[in-house]
Amino acid sequence: MTSGVLVGEVAQIPKGEGRTFAVAGRRVALFRTQSGEVFATQAECPHSRGPLADGLTGGATVICPLHERAYDLRTGQGLGGECTRLQTYPISVSEDGRMWLTSARSPEETD
Repeated sequence: MTSGVLVGEVAQIPKGEGRTFAVAGRRVALFRTQSGEVFATQAECPHSRGPLADGLTGGATVICPLHERAYDLRTGQGLGGECTRLQTYPISVSEDGRMWLTSARSPEETD
């Protein structure tokens, strides 16, 4: 049995794209890679608050649509010398295709 907050169905996110969901009072960006992996991050780019779910995805990378800042979806780490990072959240997909977020803490709430 999967625990956490039910976010939606994996079928809501086409492969290679992202979508923004409201989870526990905040916006979270979920991404589904071409290989079917699902990742969850904060919804807005820390650089200029660009909508990350609208960015370009390739493998486990997202590129902000506003200023082309790239981030690793697995770790949140900025790529290409970026010192900023994304808040990432643990996400799982159950056998029936439901996506479960196990923690939606904000960066200020993490240790």
